[in-house]
Amino acid sequence: MSLNLNDKKAVVAEVSAEVARAQTIVLAEYRGIEVGALTKLRAEARKQKVYLRVLKNTLARRAVEGTAFAPLATDMTGPLIYAISEDAVAAAKVVNDFARTNDKLVVKAGNFAGKPLDKAGVVALASIPSKEVLIAQLLGVMQAPVSGFARALAALAAKKEAEAA
Repeated sequence: MSLNLNDKKAVVAEVSAEVARAQTIVLAEYRGIEVGALTKLRAEARKQKVYLRVLKNTLARRAVEGTAFAPLATDMTGPLIYAISEDAVAAAKVVNDFARTNDKLVVKAGNFAGKPLDKAGVVALASIPSKEVLIAQLLGVMQAPVSGFARALAALAAKKEAEAA
């Protein structure tokens, strides 16, 4: 179905708003994917708060024009699905995880904070733990000396009690 000029402007405005908030954009070719599989991908993207959309490449080029994501315009050819996220790794993780189980989804390119990524770069970005996991790891590292000290004091107190008895 063809879009009229007002519909095209609305799509460009919507995508431009998402791009303005985004840290990462991932492009993937979806040629030959069944509707059911694409529905699963969209559901996972919604859970991870990733804006996922099939767009006309000309409209996508207009949406990224003048932004840090403008270099992606050269990779916008063929049937593409666009994953856009505010979280640095969410878009790459959703697309990469789905591409591992469905060989018809091919990661084509990406852009993280204005830096272009090839397929290997998107895969590397997807392997980084999420923000929540990184915070939990940091808190574990920060808490380790305190909990170690508390265990040492408890062991010392137990040893003193055993000597006194």
